[in-house]
Amino acid sequence: MIEYNADTAFFHSWFRTYVKSFYTKDPKTQENIRLKEEHTLRVCKEILQLGKALNLNNDALRLAEIIALFHDIGRFEQFTIYGTFNDRVSENHATLGLKVLKATNILCRLTKAEQTIICNAVKYHNARKVPDSVDKLSGLHSKLIRDADKLDIWHVVTTYYTERHRHRNPALELELPDTPGYSRSFIDDILNNRVSNSHDLKTFNDMKLLQLGWIFDINFAPTFFYIRERRIIEKIITALPDTEDIRKIQNHLKAYLEKRVSGKSGNSGFSTMQ
Repeated sequence: MIEYNADTAFFHSWFRTYVKSFYTKDPKTQENIRLKEEHTLRVCKEILQLGKALNLNNDALRLAEIIALFHDIGRFEQFTIYGTFNDRVSENHATLGLKVLKATNILCRLTKAEQTIICNAVKYHNARKVPDSVDKLSGLHSKLIRDADKLDIWHVVTTYYTERHRHRNPALELELPDTPGYSRSFIDDILNNRVSNSHDLKTFNDMKLLQLGWIFDINFAPTFFYIRERRIIEKIITALPDTEDIRKIQNHLKAYLEKRVSGKSGNSGFSTMQ
């Protein structure tokens, strides 16, 4: 259960009202508006769990929860206008989100410093990486939301992969062709501990490989424990073809995860806390 203070209670109430303004009788749109609404609320829980595991103070937790609530606020307008969650063929949903925050002036009850941290975290939550030039607190909160967001996206997609045969949602597949193959570059990226570029996606299987490679963009030690505990690697691998390539990346990812969980990688995952 999320513990609300005056700020978070206010923002949660506003968020519910805002999202309901996008509710529609069109089944496809309504399904995807609700998908992002529910995702957002779960990310709020993920970021609080992660923040508490990192021993963040109450002010930092409050700010983290507000960021989680607003990180995907641009998604509702995006899907309503374009009928897709694919930023490549619509607009960057983080940029759209910043426009919503500015147009509604919803953050006005917070200090200027807090507004800056929130806007930076929203801006960078889906970027290739958080810029080194960002201030320390913006960097911390940007990395928190990136980890929390990935944890719930993994939950959404692994659930979808097991239930897809009963109900398909092209928006979750970014309308990519569902062919048996995959692009070699995504295999190479994983074997070289690189996060792939979403602009290179050509097939549905490429998207699954991209999601596996997100493990190389995890920032905090507790997140690696959650990945292992929830068997995320195994669940995505199951949805991919049974080939030598796939078996090779599965072994590579499992070894990498065990190294990160055991703290033998030379980076505990807490570097942004120091």
